[in-house]
Amino acid sequence: MKKRKPKIIKDKKLRGEWAESVFMERATQHGLPVSKPWGEMCSYDFVIGKTGRFVSVQVKSTISQLETGYVCAVRGGHKAYPAGSFDFVAAYVVFDDAWYIIPAQLIQGKRSITLYPQSPTAKYEKYREAWHLLREAADCSEETQACFEHSAVPESVESSSTGALGRLEAAGNYFKRYLERSRVPPQKGSEEI
Repeated sequence: MKKRKPKIIKDKKLRGEWAESVFMERATQHGLPVSKPWGEMCSYDFVIGKTGRFVSVQVKSTISQLETGYVCAVRGGHKAYPAGSFDFVAAYVVFDDAWYIIPAQLIQGKRSITLYPQSPTAKYEKYREAWHLLREAADCSEETQACFEHSAVPESVESSSTGALGRLEAAGNYFKRYLERSRVPPQKGSEEI
C-alpha cells in the first residue's frame, strides 16, 4: 500500500482537533481507556485511566520542520503552562507519524521543545511511542485490559495501515469487528431493538 502524505490542515485550531482525534484512536489501539472532558476550560485534553486513577494528557502537534527536527509548542496561549496543569504531553510529529509521550515535569516552564525523530540519541527520543508510560501512570493493569479483550491490533491491521489515516481506518474496522463478535444473539421469542 502506498504511504499517503498527510494533507496539511492550515487552520491551527482544526489541526489541533484532528491531532486530538488521532491521539484518541492511537490510545485506544494501545488498550488505554481514554476520556475527553467536556468544554475547553481544562488545562488538559484527555484523561487516561479508570475510576480513582486518572492521568491527564495535553495533546500537541507539529508540522514546524527544521533542518534536522521539528519544533513543537508546549505552551498555552503565549506562555508556558504552570506546574500541575497536566501529567503528560503527547506531542505528535505529523510528517513522521510519531507520538512522543513526555512527562510534564520535563517540559515545565518551556514554551517549545525540539523533537528529532531521525536521531536515536536525541533528548526526547526515549519518549517516542512510549504509551507504556500512560499505562503505568494510570495503573491500567489486567483489570482494565479485560475491558479491551482483544486490544492488541490484529496483524492484518498492522500490516495494512500506514500513516494516521490508515490507522484511523483500521481502528474503525477493528471496532466494527469487535462489536460484531460481542453482539449477543436475541433470545427466542424476543425482538431485536
